[in-house]
Amino acid sequence: MSTAPDLPQVISQRLDTFVAAQRRDAAAWGDEATLLVDAGAAALRGGKRLRARFCITGWRAVAAAGGGGPTQQIPDAVLDTAAALEVFHAAALVHDDIIDNSDTRRGHPAAHKALESHHTDAGWDGDPSAFGRSGAILLGDLLVAWSDDLLEAGLAPLTPPRAARTRTEYATMRREVTVGQFLDVAEESTWTTQPDDTHAARALRVAELKSARYSILQPLLIGAALAGADETQTAALAAFGTPVGLAFQVRDDVLGVFGDTHQTGKPSGDDLREGKRTVLIAYARDALEPGPRRLMDEMLGDPDLEPDQIAALQRTIIDTGALDRVETLISDWARQADRALSGARLDNASVGQLRDLARAATVRST
Repeated sequence: MSTAPDLPQVISQRLDTFVAAQRRDAAAWGDEATLLVDAGAAALRGGKRLRARFCITGWRAVAAAGGGGPTQQIPDAVLDTAAALEVFHAAALVHDDIIDNSDTRRGHPAAHKALESHHTDAGWDGDPSAFGRSGAILLGDLLVAWSDDLLEAGLAPLTPPRAARTRTEYATMRREVTVGQFLDVAEESTWTTQPDDTHAARALRVAELKSARYSILQPLLIGAALAGADETQTAALAAFGTPVGLAFQVRDDVLGVFGDTHQTGKPSGDDLREGKRTVLIAYARDALEPGPRRLMDEMLGDPDLEPDQIAALQRTIIDTGALDRVETLISDWARQADRALSGARLDNASVGQLRDLARAATVRST
């Protein structure tokens, strides 16, 4: 049981302990097996541990409601489950970087690029790029397996009803984010066949499934399930988590276009080169005449966009009012989330922490 108040540090320490055990097991299988585990360790480094923090704070909000439970001590069951969320997130990022052809993650080479470099540096036979991509696909699969291991370790001491409910929420998260990821990929191909006035709604559908529910809502509900939340407590957390999650993802969309490379760890305008069909792009297209709209469509998704072309697209998005519309959306969702917790039968201190987390998730530069 942990009593440390620094949640990111606590989660990171639990992950380090887990990975060390995996490395000891892999050593018996040789250097290449250790390489894969080390790549997993690298994928787990850094990040804000946002999903784990929402999970633990959701647990506290229920467990400490009415002053009847702990507010600082974190049972191992909760810590393991929260850590499992971070491992699953790392798996999603590894696969996402392959899908998006992203070379960097958090300012370092993406997993497939790091494995590619290892192949080259070791002087191995074959295509380094193919090795890197194949290795990263398998790495993502391994991380999913690790997340299951941690989850089951966390559920072991729980009563069967709480374990079953937590497992159900976790499974829901896994299904939804996978479908959301596919919808994101599909949208880059199908947008030309869809009426322009549906693009924003379709982009928000992707945002909700790919990120909003997976990043905020489901971690909250998983934490609540661990604490045995009743229907009203679950409903209040859900009413809070959905708008916060949407605001979080749409903020991410803004950073994908306007973010500072030194802060985001990704090239500025990366989403423009990838051709992401976000609500920000949908709003900009809505405001453009047919000619400029066609020009924007031709530029989006070009991996070789020059800095001046990125700057021109950024200026277009600002001039059309799309950025202002998105900022209004984020503000409206933040207010909606804040109201959802008012009067809820949840621990007051935890409610304050949830509101702080919401601000950190939606008002950010990384």
